[in-house]
Amino acid sequence: MYAFNYHRPDTLEAAAAALAAAEDGRVMAGGQTLIPTLKQRLASPSDVVDLATVPGLGGVRREGDAIVVGAMVRHAEVAASAEVRAAIPALASLADGIGDPQVRNCGTIGGSIVNADPAADYPAAVVGLGATVRTDRRTIVGDDFFTGLFETALDEGEIVVSVSFPVPRRAAYVKFPNPASRYAVVGVMVADTASGIRVAVTGAGDSVFRVGAMETALAGNFSADAIRNVAVSQDALNEDIHASAEYRAHLVGVMARRAVAAAAG
Repeated sequence: MYAFNYHRPDTLEAAAAALAAAEDGRVMAGGQTLIPTLKQRLASPSDVVDLATVPGLGGVRREGDAIVVGAMVRHAEVAASAEVRAAIPALASLADGIGDPQVRNCGTIGGSIVNADPAADYPAAVVGLGATVRTDRRTIVGDDFFTGLFETALDEGEIVVSVSFPVPRRAAYVKFPNPASRYAVVGVMVADTASGIRVAVTGAGDSVFRVGAMETALAGNFSADAIRNVAVSQDALNEDIHASAEYRAHLVGVMARRAVAAAAG
């Protein structure tokens, strides 16, 4: 691990100021990605700004027709939240399937979406449920938040404060997990929302994406049979030691049908 300046601010404004003053500052939320990266000397930031003691970044609450989750809320908190379980059980189930108990009790929703790992679970929820991300500067529509491989729409020094998930009529998330890491080889969130049917896929490409053809088919008939013949092109999908692009394309269809069946049931 390279030497760096460590900051533990007690306000959001102080955190933003520390980042602005740093030559190459990094935010630390749960530390599930940053700490291993630092230990392996794959990154050498000049400053690390720890958000652990910043107020206003926690809590899960119902606000009208949405569930708002603070950026520093742990995955285990989302999974156990009575508010989430009652309003969006698919989101609670997704959080409960992340990693292992150690990861779920340390990792945060804000850290996960900012890292934008292509195999992470939360991007499917952000896009699939039509969420909005609130930062210390603005709000960003979920569809616009993830811009590429480990890339987001956040500006330099911008800090995520919370994520607001509209409550869907019905939804389900199903994934084919890597047996070691529990990351999604392919994961699919299907949601029947006030703005229409949404199908979001994680794990298959460089970033989370929607499947328009499935959304159109499900709008007319919300059943697994309605998307049985909807094919997903393998051309832009990931290929690695875990799965070929062809296999991932096949898994998208399988996971999507299972998600529809779970949501409909």
